[in-house]
Amino acid sequence: MSTAILADDGNGQYCGTVLQAVTICASKKNVWKEISNIVGLPNWVVDIKKVEFLSKTKYGVGGARRLWFADGSIVDEYVTGWKDEQYLSYIATSGLPLRGYYATLSITPRKNASYVMWNSFLISEKTDRNQFEEFLSFMETFYANSLQNLKAQIEKQHN
Repeated sequence: MSTAILADDGNGQYCGTVLQAVTICASKKNVWKEISNIVGLPNWVVDIKKVEFLSKTKYGVGGARRLWFADGSIVDEYVTGWKDEQYLSYIATSGLPLRGYYATLSITPRKNASYVMWNSFLISEKTDRNQFEEFLSFMETFYANSLQNLKAQIEKQHN
């Protein structure tokens, strides 16, 4: 859907956004059930092999998880925002080639469907503009493919 570079500090640090969305033919409640399972990502997110809780909190703000990807990378994430059946936000604190990563998955009801949007704000480590643009493009494809997996899984279960 879109990526954008928002700022450049002139020293190789960039801020950018990534946005992808999908319409799923299922109720908001059924979509939320899948999205709010913060360790259920291997069911629909591309290349995630395993997820485990890092926190005693399993649902809501304060939930934390560790993700293992197919390429061997390990990412730690913490839930920072949560409103049942509407959105969850999280930050990654390690494992990405970034200085900062904040993302939100949100659900908006549509007639007989749910509109799911995944957007993020990223801050690069020192890099060049082309490398950051390539990373944003990679993330855009990653979100798009993962959301298509989510759509297929939920529609198969609930239709």
